[in-house]
Amino acid sequence: MIAKINNFEIDLSKPIDISIPLTNTDENPIAWYIEKPVIEPVVFGDWIGKVSEGKSSTNFNNIFFNPHGHGTHTECLGHITNDFYSINQSLKQFFFFAKLVTVEPEKIGDDLVITKENILTSLNVTSLDSASTPLSVTNEALIIRTLPNQLEKKSRKYSNTNPPYLSEDAAIFIRESEIQHLLIDLPSVDKEHDEGKLLAHKAFWNVKDTINLNSDARFYATITEMIYVPDEIEDGNYILNLQIASFENDASPSKPLLYKILDFRM
Repeated sequence: MIAKINNFEIDLSKPIDISIPLTNTDENPIAWYIEKPVIEPVVFGDWIGKVSEGKSSTNFNNIFFNPHGHGTHTECLGHITNDFYSINQSLKQFFFFAKLVTVEPEKIGDDLVITKENILTSLNVTSLDSASTPLSVTNEALIIRTLPNQLEKKSRKYSNTNPPYLSEDAAIFIRESEIQHLLIDLPSVDKEHDEGKLLAHKAFWNVKDTINLNSDARFYATITEMIYVPDEIEDGNYILNLQIASFENDASPSKPLLYKILDFRM
């Protein structure tokens, strides 16, 4: 099925899913020192909500999970603010023009860091002076795939491993490029143990004070973490469909889908 979004033609029958499924197995990725998700049938006495047990006509499961630690999720600035803000109220549009880039984080001390220069390199920009608008003005979302891009990302146990993260300068650059939606294949844009500084989160959302939120904070910008982009998906421009569940929470499990752009017509 061919659809046109802002003059871009895409084939809705050929989505590219860059989310990681949520499971109750050891294959589920985990971050932030928690256990794997729990998916199990409801039990009332000797009644079990599972058809194969022979006592129920339906499968009737409870699910216990943490959106930040158990897989692909999308969060709003309510993730770091004193006052409550919901991803369900922040994200009101779901199709965006997006650019996918592949970045090799830079070794800085004991850390692997995605710097502004790394992103410029991925955009084939060789000089910072020539990079006043290195991201097209039509880009609304930026998707970052990091190297090495092992399949293990889909099941990795990230706790206490000091994963790569985004530098504050890189986050500022992305914000100043007017990117509204940032997607990355890491458990966080910030360093795992950073004494609560959250420099990249704050820089991207332009949050200067988490207690008394500044009026120019980016209320409608989102960060999506723990995606996985297979190697065969080429860097370039796509249409992004960013799907969330209707949770009144700072974050929701999400299903970002990419669509190849078939044609552009004015």
